[in-house]
Amino acid sequence: MSLTKTSTLQIRTPEGIAFSLLLAGPVTRFLAWLVDVGIVIAATVLINSVAGILGVLSPDFAQALAVLLFFGLQIGYGIGAEWWWRGQTVGKRLLRLQVMDAAGLRLHFSQIVIRNLLRFVDGLPAFYLVGGLACLISKRAQRLGDLAANTIVIRNPKVAQPDLDQLLAGKFNSLREHPHLEARLRQRVSPGEAAVALQALVRRDDLEPAARVELFAELAAHFKSLVEFPAESIEGIADEQYVRNVVDLLFRPRREKTDREEAGRKEAQETQKT
Repeated sequence: MSLTKTSTLQIRTPEGIAFSLLLAGPVTRFLAWLVDVGIVIAATVLINSVAGILGVLSPDFAQALAVLLFFGLQIGYGIGAEWWWRGQTVGKRLLRLQVMDAAGLRLHFSQIVIRNLLRFVDGLPAFYLVGGLACLISKRAQRLGDLAANTIVIRNPKVAQPDLDQLLAGKFNSLREHPHLEARLRQRVSPGEAAVALQALVRRDDLEPAARVELFAELAAHFKSLVEFPAESIEGIADEQYVRNVVDLLFRPRREKTDREEAGRKEAQETQKT
């Protein structure tokens, strides 16, 4: 694991797969924090309104309840949102930020609790001054809560969709000879599984040879377990090519259907002209 001058964290897994994470800087994190503060303030106003109604019956009870709910909201909002949304609050989602384990592993609930409990220290003396200075000094842009919880905050920029015609062109797809099985495969493969297969093809050259073979073997075995194509259609096809054929089925419509749609559009245009 290494950090470059472009604030990119490089992580290499034991399987030999390397990937990069873009670290979020203090400014972006501060803007996300402002959004979350706005939500907490709005919720606090609502709590005070409810407490004001209850104050008619018992002012002391209403005031105590408002204080308890306020502190519970201050701590619980960050913990609940980051656990429910896998490392994101509303502010982080809007700015495409996400909390992750510093080693790229699964984020644990205890890490979320620790980083949010130390948020009060990072916020001292005001406007996250301590946390901002810690982000500037830290090599991985971590505030004190991140250092204690061994977490980082990354940016998830919008990823441009790959050119499927270029990625999948030039290969005969024997699976297309079975339209009913193709339709069944589309029904059984989830969007997440399809995205994983597509990204595996896009980044296949970044993988080490052994990891590449193992990855496509697992993907091919998974898709074969969902729908069983005739043996003559998949005989002699390597696992990577099989995954390529599956991605072709999932992301590109049948050419016969595309041709019909194009002919229909042209016919409609001719009808309008006449």
